[in-house]
Amino acid sequence: MKIAILSRYQETINRGAETFVRELAGQLARTHEVEILSGDRSDSLPFILKGNYQIVISINGGRQSFKASLGRILGKYKLVITGQAGIGRGERFNLLVKPDLYVALTEYMFKWAKKWAWGTKVIKIPNGVDKRKFSPKGEKMDFKLPKPVILSVGALVWYKHHERVIKAVSNLKEGSLLIVGEGPQREELEKMGGRLLKGRFGIIKANFIDMPKVYRGADLFSLPSWEREAFGIVYIEAMASGLGVVAPDDLARREIVGEAGILTDVSDTKEYANAIKKALMINWKERSLKQSQNFSWEKAREKYNRAFEELIKK
Repeated sequence: MKIAILSRYQETINRGAETFVRELAGQLARTHEVEILSGDRSDSLPFILKGNYQIVISINGGRQSFKASLGRILGKYKLVITGQAGIGRGERFNLLVKPDLYVALTEYMFKWAKKWAWGTKVIKIPNGVDKRKFSPKGEKMDFKLPKPVILSVGALVWYKHHERVIKAVSNLKEGSLLIVGEGPQREELEKMGGRLLKGRFGIIKANFIDMPKVYRGADLFSLPSWEREAFGIVYIEAMASGLGVVAPDDLARREIVGEAGILTDVSDTKEYANAIKKALMINWKERSLKQSQNFSWEKAREKYNRAFEELIKK
């Protein structure tokens, strides 16, 4: 089977969506011919048609998913869209272009998508984590920060709400915060962190290959992103590394984190700080590793393979 994954920012940004593409492509390439079309190629209908693909997976939505939908007339391929953007207007548009298959990442997203699908088949396949890379065993990164270290990983953009974890950790008498990511809010967050967490704050950029060492060097994980977070691969990477998680209390995070952490109102600084303080007193390793077992790329690959085979038969 020949498969194309359209991922506009694959070569320039390293977010959850790009991690998903990299890992899924590697899994599918075991049994299929897989190409990742990035940059302008991901939005070029002539280029897509030239590839004679049987399956086209659109990641970025909007113009990309619309063009890919039109391309089915000549290309005779099946269009698959995965809910990487999270519940909202963007995903509603993706459903309106009537892909042959829409993949929801959580039960919450699955139920939401069914309401908007109007004839499109909707299935649920959670994202996975490579436990050969992410585990408690191995080299740890030394952040040169006072222990314990709370880790947050995500793009430095407003909807990840890193400012909330900065304020929460500043309410703790001890402990440091390390944010890993890049984006337009870096300068603003550095100023806030420097002011509220003098000597116990840092922001770094890390390559994906170094992320297992980053997780192992931390004592707790927390990302207070908005309720429209599509999935949050970083949560399961943290759990697979043996870390407990403090996260927003919403339906998606309840499913992903389960018993491997504490869910709280991250918009309430005092409540958020208390949740972090409580979480730091618990050994989460066994619970986190157990919860991470629910998410594997091997399981995801099997489900995608079955879904693709069914599409091709139609």
